[in-house]
Amino acid sequence: MKQSPVYLNDLGLICSLGDDTDEIYRQLTKSSPSGLTTSTQYSDKGSLELGLVTTTLPSLEDCPSSQQTRTNQLLRAAYEKIEDSFLTARQDIAPERIAVIIGTSTSGIENTEIALQQQETAGGVRYEPQNLGNPAHTLAKWANVTGPCYAVSTACTSGAKAIASGRRLLRSGMFDLVIAGGVDSICKLTVNGFASLEAVSDQQCLPFSQNRTGINIGEGAALFLMSRNHSDVCLTGVGESSDAHHISAPDPSGQGAELAINKALIDAQLAATNIDYINLHGTATTQNDKMEATVVNRVFGSSLACSSTKSRTGHTLGAAGAIEAAFCYMLLTRGESELPLHVYDNHYDSELPKVALVTELSSKAKISKTMSNSFAFGGNNISLVMERQQ
Repeated sequence: MKQSPVYLNDLGLICSLGDDTDEIYRQLTKSSPSGLTTSTQYSDKGSLELGLVTTTLPSLEDCPSSQQTRTNQLLRAAYEKIEDSFLTARQDIAPERIAVIIGTSTSGIENTEIALQQQETAGGVRYEPQNLGNPAHTLAKWANVTGPCYAVSTACTSGAKAIASGRRLLRSGMFDLVIAGGVDSICKLTVNGFASLEAVSDQQCLPFSQNRTGINIGEGAALFLMSRNHSDVCLTGVGESSDAHHISAPDPSGQGAELAINKALIDAQLAATNIDYINLHGTATTQNDKMEATVVNRVFGSSLACSSTKSRTGHTLGAAGAIEAAFCYMLLTRGESELPLHVYDNHYDSELPKVALVTELSSKAKISKTMSNSFAFGGNNISLVMERQQ
């Protein structure tokens, strides 16, 4: 039985490049400075380049104290971008037929860090802010909806998985509108945790370079308004897999990642040659880049345009899959446009299979089919295919 198409009707986005989608996309397609900030605030090992959001964030003074987290400030900033569209779309839809699904990995952990430092004078620690469901439940309150409301926390695939979950709910026919996406904020636990894995670079990260030394941590939020109502972009393909090779390292063979990519292509009823552009996971870690280059070369060959945008935004963890899907969405809604640039030192690792990184300003082209890849700890993989509608 043919499944109902699910559309991405609107986007709310905030990251280290700002909160205006036109300006964010301009920066992604130009040789402009990265969105990274040199900071010592979150690291025990000196200064690091971090994808910090410097845009002024909304106040949460009207919210209960348990919801007053930086993560929820980022979430509200993204929600405010789609609120008008949401209020229009929800007319005549019962609140119980509207769902909220949010991918996250940190939630309000930073608040707990501060509370632990102050617990002797503060009289204890409250853990409600760091509950993984806190952002989703907070957003459901703002939106005044009573349908399914839950978190997805699968590390770096969380935001993309939330979008895939939203499509499943809409296809069930029991729900008519979904707000789905991802949000994460920077905290010491995350930064020092990745540093302990020797996976953090103290310079701008260099995906697929022979000189790559690790990731930059970032933060941000991306929310999609999803429905069965026709719009410019359709989520036509979702492919998910779990290879469970190692708790943090990817399977070097790439079998799990390849399975996710192929399932997304089959779901979208497309061949690999139909894809116009791939937003790569591209973390700039030694093992992940090697695995992804191997798989992309094996499935798509060495000529399909692709880029990693993490050297601009940092790795936004639970938000990454949603933010990078947002970059594809922005490309698809812009008619003819340049492709997001892959920013690195131009020293491609000769030990990696070749992939066609977009390192120079491209001619404007009409892109109609994109893929966004996310590969997380534990071998948790997802690929999303999005298509421009005629």
